Amino acid sequence: MPAKSKEIIVNIEDKKLKLTSLDKIMFPNHITKGEVIKYYYDMAEVLLPHIRQRPLVMKRYPEGIYGDYFYQKECPAHAPEWVRTFAISHGGKKVNYVVCDNLPTLIWLVNLGCLEIHAWTSRVSSIECPDTAVMDLDPAPGTEFADVLKAAILVKQALKEFGLKSYPKTSGSRGIHLFVPIAPKHSFADVTKAMKYIAEIIEKIYPAKCTTERAVEKRGSKIYLDYLQNARGRTMAWQYSLRPKPGAPVSAPLIWEEVERGNIDPGNFNIRTIFQRLQLYGDLYAQIFNTGQNLDNILKLV
Repeated sequence: MPAKSKEIIVNIEDKKLKLTSLDKIMFPNHITKGEVIKYYYDMAEVLLPHIRQRPLVMKRYPEGIYGDYFYQKECPAHAPEWVRTFAISHGGKKVNYVVCDNLPTLIWLVNLGCLEIHAWTSRVSSIECPDTAVMDLDPAPGTEFADVLKAAILVKQALKEFGLKSYPKTSGSRGIHLFVPIAPKHSFADVTKAMKYIAEIIEKIYPAKCTTERAVEKRGSKIYLDYLQNARGRTMAWQYSLRPKPGAPVSAPLIWEEVERGNIDPGNFNIRTIFQRLQLYGDLYAQIFNTGQNLDNILKLV
């Protein structure tokens, strides 16, 4: 797929798409919209199984990462008829979310300026019950990445005490996300309660570096253990999503041994290097949703 043409018409899986402004610079280092589209085109085989059946929130950067951006939940009226949507009620109002189940929809979204893939932690087949619990380790400015890795290991160990496996990935910036695949049987409220319980354990174990304080100005130079990402309607930047930072970093799955060794530079995982990692390790998240884990052991204590 060419990256230099200003505008082309393509057929993808029998769907006609008009791709525009392909030479527009979206990231520094001359990373164009065409290169971003090609990235998602090449990554689709790995990415789509993870986001299939998940409602998406569109975060659009029409002029690149240094331009204005906006969030869009409602599928635009001009969407092709083959773009799947799913209606979800919010306070009595229905929102028609895009559900990206196929390559044409993915490329259509990216052509709109959706540089990131923000997905729900539940799927439309069980929309009120997530199949993923999340702990988002969000460091304050001045926090060392080594401290984030240490905190991630503590969260892993706490979850292990309750019989739960967790899977780390870079946030694409300075943080770490831990995904805990679960059977879709718990409500968003219960998943949030369970992850809050874990966060408070870590806060007590590592108070010098970790906090559950929601007010940014009160956190100091600590790592915010954001369990509230499990609330209904919240979305996460999914694995293999680009992030809006210089160099076009990727939210990349990690191996726990890498985290424990501490020799990780999140900037090394980017639009131009991530496929080398895939060739080396394959998709580290390929089988995580086959675990059937549940949060019952934590919820009994909550």
